Amino acid sequence: MIKLAPSILSADFAKLGEDVVRIDKAGCDWIHIDVMDGMFVPNISFGMPVIKANKFFDVHLMIEEPIRYLQQFKEAGADMVTVHVEACEDVEKTIDEIHKLGIKAGLACNPETPVDDIVPYINKVDMILIMTVHPGFGGQSYIDECTEKVEIVNAIVNEYRLDTLIQVDGGVNTENVCIPLDAGANVIVAGSAVYKGDVEKNIEVFKNKFISFE
Repeated sequence: MIKLAPSILSADFAKLGEDVVRIDKAGCDWIHIDVMDGMFVPNISFGMPVIKANKFFDVHLMIEEPIRYLQQFKEAGADMVTVHVEACEDVEKTIDEIHKLGIKAGLACNPETPVDDIVPYINKVDMILIMTVHPGFGGQSYIDECTEKVEIVNAIVNEYRLDTLIQVDGGVNTENVCIPLDAGANVIVAGSAVYKGDVEKNIEVFKNKFISFE
């Protein structure tokens, strides 16, 4: 089943709790929470208190050496913690520490990062996140060249019959979502494409697009 994970980075900060409830009722599968430290990416966003205040849980850490904070994010309510291959001194140790906490581990790579950097870990994580924009800011356009990475990861997952999910994050909307889906993505992060206009209708359109790929 393909999952839709609206990013609350694009929600109305003044009505954050209300927006989370709204997308939950509208049928989203996960809630994607971006956490930035102003160092790994040139922006700062939600810290642990915000996550604790909401009900989910797909937490994307765009921070340097995230291993330092894993326990706190677990306590804040994260079900999945995704770290960047570029931000970890010891990737395998970080993945192991996430799993030791009893939560799922994801590994992300930026558009400019070769897919070979994440291939060794595909069988060690629960999800691979292919960034399809440069991380740190919402509202960017999908980078078409990243689609090949999705195809490569999907081929490996299929060849070895792995359960590893493939998530794409960045510039995905109802007009282009079929591109990453066709390449093998099965978790779609969408921000402004969900929150801009009629949220319920937008989620319905996404879900209808998913049907032919399930």
